[in-house]
Amino acid sequence: MRKLSLLAAAIAVVSVNANANTAIDKTWTTSAELGAITTTGNTVGTSVTGKIDAKQELESWSNQYIFSAFFKEDEKTDVDGNKVKERSAERYLISAKAAYKLDDEFEKLFMYGSYTDDKFGAYTKYTTVAVGYGTRLYNSEDMSLDAEIGPGYFTGERSTGETENGLIARAAASYKWTLSESATFAQTLSVEYGDDNTRTIAETSLAAKINGSLQMKAAFLIQNDSEVPVDKKATDTQTTLTLVYSF
Repeated sequence: MRKLSLLAAAIAVVSVNANANTAIDKTWTTSAELGAITTTGNTVGTSVTGKIDAKQELESWSNQYIFSAFFKEDEKTDVDGNKVKERSAERYLISAKAAYKLDDEFEKLFMYGSYTDDKFGAYTKYTTVAVGYGTRLYNSEDMSLDAEIGPGYFTGERSTGETENGLIARAAASYKWTLSESATFAQTLSVEYGDDNTRTIAETSLAAKINGSLQMKAAFLIQNDSEVPVDKKATDTQTTLTLVYSF
C-alpha cells in the first residue's frame, strides 16, 4: 500500500505541475492512469497498476517517455496458521523514444530504449536499445496505422540468474481508431527477434471519455518470450480497468 500511495502522489504532483504550466508550454501531452483492486473476505489481496505516458512535439523531434508499474499482494495463511502477506507480482517498465522528423509529415528516424524489472517473470531484468525508421502506413479522418523497424541490442537476466545478450531486429506497429467523440480503440504490437529470445508484446485497449480530461480505459496486455526457464510460463497476460487523466 505504501507503493500505491507513492504512485498516486506522484501522479497527482505531475498533474498539478502540468496544469500550472499549461499556458506556458504546449509541446507536452501527458496522460496518467491508475487502477486498483482490493478484495476482502475469503480472498484478501490488493493489485495496483499505474502508467505515465508523456509525449513531446518539437519542430524537428517527436519524443515519448513511458513509466508503468504493476504489483499484486495476497494474504495467505502459513503453516502455523498466521496471516501473512505475500507478493505475487511486481513489474516496472521505463522506456524512451526520440524520433527525428524527415521531410514527409509522418516519416521519422528513431532511437529507442527500454528497461523492464520483473521480479516474478521469466526474465527478471530486460534491456533493449534500437534505432530505425518509422512511417504512417494508413491515415484517414478516424483511423491511423504507424509502423517502425530497425536493428537493436538486448541484455537479459533470467530468473535462474543466467544472463543473455545479443543483436535483435525490432518491429512495432500502432493502430488507432476513433469510434466517436468519446470512444477510442487502440492496438499496439512490438516484436524483438533475436537468436536467444524473441519477445512479443501486444496491448488492446478501449477508452471512453468521462469528461474533457478524464477517461475510463479497459485494456488487455499479452507478453510472450520464446525461450524461458522450465519452471516459467512463456506467456503473461494482464487485464486492467483504469482511470486516465490527460493534460
